[in-house]
Formats: sequence, structure tokens, C-alpha cells
Amino acid sequence: MSSEASSLQMDQTQAGPSLAPPSPLAEPLSNTDFYIGVGLAISSCFFIGSSFIIKKKALLRLSRFGEVRASAGGFGYLREWIWWAGLLTMGLGEAANFAAYAFAPASLVTPLGALSVIISSVMASRFLNEKLNLLGKIGCFLCILGSTIIVIHSPKEKEVEDLQLLFDMLLDPVFILYVTCIIGSTAFVACFVAPRHGHTNVVVYIFLCSGIGSLTVMSCKALGLAIRQTLANGGNVFLTWMPWFLIVITVTFIAIQMNYLNKALDIFNTSIVTPVYYVMFTTLVITASAILFKEFTHMRFDDILGDVCGFLIVITAVFLLNAFRDIDITFNDVRGLMRPKMQRVSQYDDDVLVTTNIKERRLSYGSGDVFRKA
Repeated sequence: MSSEASSLQMDQTQAGPSLAPPSPLAEPLSNTDFYIGVGLAISSCFFIGSSFIIKKKALLRLSRFGEVRASAGGFGYLREWIWWAGLLTMGLGEAANFAAYAFAPASLVTPLGALSVIISSVMASRFLNEKLNLLGKIGCFLCILGSTIIVIHSPKEKEVEDLQLLFDMLLDPVFILYVTCIIGSTAFVACFVAPRHGHTNVVVYIFLCSGIGSLTVMSCKALGLAIRQTLANGGNVFLTWMPWFLIVITVTFIAIQMNYLNKALDIFNTSIVTPVYYVMFTTLVITASAILFKEFTHMRFDDILGDVCGFLIVITAVFLLNAFRDIDITFNDVRGLMRPKMQRVSQYDDDVLVTTNIKERRLSYGSGDVFRKA
């Protein structure tokens, strides 16, 4: 009898580990939630990308009327209906983006924001007279390719569904250290660096937007979880203090983020602001999400490598899309480079300018320093 009891106890001991409940973060994410999150993230890109152009048009209009510019501390844009239209468009995009964080990992939703760079670039070429050349079109293609790779290899573990569990994760010492570093560094930059170098270096204001923005995403994700938990379970978590605290934090961070983004857009060209903001903001959000949710701990190495490669492709695409925007290069120029050298010289011979002043020589892309002496 004792032997049977001992054998039964051993069987229970051996079966115990297999019956242990899995970690909530290790459970697979449902396909429905995953595709809802991706769809919301993509739709938000259309609104956010167009909002950059609308707000830029408003700021340009104010500068023509002699209003105090946003970079100089002016708030005349608050009386401009076009700026409010841009704000409403951005609000719709951020709302869709906010909802996407409740269904999909932040390391998936945030990199997809590169699609808004395509929207803003195409609309800038149409409404702001900023040309989209061959390299920009290649950048658009690479941006879509990189975003697709990110979607395929993104984390697909189940999201946190309990607000109390998320607050326990927010008390993780490593995440508290990250928050402390971001708040401390942004306060230092805003007080000491921005007044001196904010008008000459685009990284200053963009860092303030991106640093605070990474914390905004985390608070939006927690607030979205509170709303989703209320709708799904029937209970009202807004009877507690936590959701209201998240609302105050989110609104405050968004206001700070928007203030410095307006200053950056007012001083620098959108072709500079957009890619720098995307790279810095996405990097910090992925860092914060990896620290808080530990999304990469349950991923296979090939998925991590694919996610990183997709992100690097998107960064390259954003760089191509904006850094060479002022270069007038077409597909015909590329075809010209593939011809024999003498044929290229003959082709461009009729187009060169007859002058002896080297500063007035007109050069064609790929033709070299070809000119005819008078």
C-alpha cells in the first residue's frame, strides 16, 4: 500500500511541471488581435502622415502674415483653422495608433509608423513643392518592404490583459531606471541645451519629442488596456485611481511632445524632421517596450534577426527618401550611366553651357565635368 502511494506521489511530482500554467506573456497572440492591431497601425499612418503637411502649411501661412513663429515661443498657430485641421487629423491617427497598442506589441506598431513617412513625402511633393525623385521612390519601396518584414517577424506573444499586472511591471527597477534617465536627460536638454542649440541642430527638439514620446506610448498602452479590460470584462476599472492617473500622464506628455514637434517643424524642413523623428522615436519606443514587456525574450533568434533587419531596411528607406530629395535624378540619368562613356559625352554635348566661368558650368548627373570651351 505504501509502495502504491509512493509511486502515485512520484507520478504527481513528474506531472507537476507539465501542469504549471504558462507565463501570460508566453502565450501566443490570437490572429484576430494581431491583424486588428496591424490594420489600425496602418490606417493611423495615413492620418499622421497627412497631419504633418497640414500643420506645416499652417505654419508657413502664419510666417507670411508676420506672426511670431512657434520656434520663437509664439502661439499664433492656435488661431489658425488649418493648424486645427492638422491637429484633428493627427488626433484621428493617434487614436487609431492608440487602439493598435491595445491589440499588438509596441515593437510592431511603432516601426510601421514609417508608412507615414511615405504619405508625408508624397503629399509634400504635391502641396509643398518638395520633389520626390528616383531615390525617394526607391525609398518608398524599401519602406514597404521593411515594414512587411517587421510584420512577419514581429513578436506574437499574448499581450498583458490585466491592468494590475501591468502596474506591477511598471515598478520593475530597470524600467524605473529608463524613465529616470529619459526625464532627467530631457529636462537637462530643455533647460540648458535647447535655448542655445535648438535653432541650429534638429536633434535637440527631436530628442525631446522622442524621449517624452516613448513614455507616452507606454502610458497609451496601459490606458488602452484599461479601456479594453472595461469593455471585455464588464467591470469598470475607471472607478479606481490608476486609469485617471494614466490619462493625466498621457495628456501631459502629448502636450510636451507636440510643443517641441511644432518648434522643429517651424525651423527645419519636413524632409529633415520626419526621418530623424522616426528613427529616434522608434528606437526609444522599442527600447522602452523591450524593457517593460520583455517581448524579445520569447522570440526565436531568426525572428529577432528578421525584426532587426526589417528595421534597418526601413531606416535606410527613410534616409533615401529624405536625404537626397533635392537631387534631380531620374531613371533616364541611370540609363545614361549604363551607356558607353563616349556615347554619354555625345549625348550631353548639346546640353552643356558654353562658358569660361567654372561656376556657371551646367552639369548633368552622370556626365562628369563636361563642357565646351568658347
